Amino acid sequence: MKNYKIKFTLYLNYLVFAILLNSVGTIILKVQQNFDITKTQASVLEGFKDLPIAICSFLVASFLPKIGIKKSMLIALGFVSIMCFFMTQANEFWYFKLLFATIGVSFALIKISVFTSIGLVTNTDKEHSSMMGFLEGFFMIGVLLGNLLFSFFIDDNNPKSTSWLQVYWILGGLSLLSFIFLLSTKLNESEAKIEGSNLISDVKNSLRLFKFNKVLLFLLCTFLFVLVEQSFQTWTPTFYKEVLKVPTSMSVQAGAILAGAFALGRFLSGFFSKSFSWIYIVTFCIVGFAISILLVLPLTHENENVLNASWLNAPLVVYLFPLMGIFLAPIYPSINSIILASIPKYLHSSMSGLIVVFSAIGGTIGSMLTGSLFQEFSGQHAFYLSLIPLVLLLGSVLMMNKMNKKNIN
Repeated sequence: MKNYKIKFTLYLNYLVFAILLNSVGTIILKVQQNFDITKTQASVLEGFKDLPIAICSFLVASFLPKIGIKKSMLIALGFVSIMCFFMTQANEFWYFKLLFATIGVSFALIKISVFTSIGLVTNTDKEHSSMMGFLEGFFMIGVLLGNLLFSFFIDDNNPKSTSWLQVYWILGGLSLLSFIFLLSTKLNESEAKIEGSNLISDVKNSLRLFKFNKVLLFLLCTFLFVLVEQSFQTWTPTFYKEVLKVPTSMSVQAGAILAGAFALGRFLSGFFSKSFSWIYIVTFCIVGFAISILLVLPLTHENENVLNASWLNAPLVVYLFPLMGIFLAPIYPSINSIILASIPKYLHSSMSGLIVVFSAIGGTIGSMLTGSLFQEFSGQHAFYLSLIPLVLLLGSVLMMNKMNKKNIN
């Protein structure tokens, strides 16, 4: 298989950062227990993760090819490896703020580099869309593995225990392994660069993207989607613990099942995108997810506390809730692929930077808004309100598809 080694490296890097980045839901639950802080206070960790992503992406996206795609990924992996080993000694809340700030900056470098690299190792629009789906599927496998890994280190009998911090020895080692593997892999970056360009021209190329209505509409779609997605991913463990009344370790495992549903949905999108237009896939998924919210969330109101709950005796809703992720999962890679495949490869870095910026902003707002609504009202109210951005997202993708058809014609 052509470019198999670099493709494997991209999958591995994305998996490592999936574990680190999406541990925020578990950490939010645990810091409430370990440091006696409120949901609103804990929700700022999403901002410490996403704002550095947005700022770093904005600053480096246009000239990242000059820094070097491979070099940028190595820098990111090096930073998080050191930080993970440092976290094994964490005993105050500020450690976690520093952790997610480091993860945010590093992930910005990784995501822009990976998205830019997809265009370098694929040749057709459908191949691009398929690899994007599989890549995001591997990302969700990482989220699944991360949730399971954290749950194994949590002591349900002693909520105040910090023994779960030992998981960072494993995460640091995994990051270091990915660093070593990437170091031995070759990547041809020539197509991502413009010969004779300078910093000013690179920035102008990035700003020029804002002149296209399709790009602006796409960024709105990205913002709306991540607003919904991140709120569900981040607050699922807390929702299970406080609304469905299951043990802490089981709550974290529920996040793993949600990630598994996301992974399945994204792998399926990788297959179906070879045969169906992106708009059919995205429309079906938005409508399916909205219907699943209306069908599943009412069941959580009827939930009764099950003594010594486990996966063998839990109420039906405990199993159904994470499965909604199957519908939500294919949307993000589908819309990302359609916009990246429609622009020249030398602009992929700049466009990837904008994707990361608007994803980060949407994730921060979504998580903090959900946390505030959760605290003031209930988890059900917080998730019901996600129907509003879903309706706006459906209208936006339909407009984007109409605009895309006009451009083709």
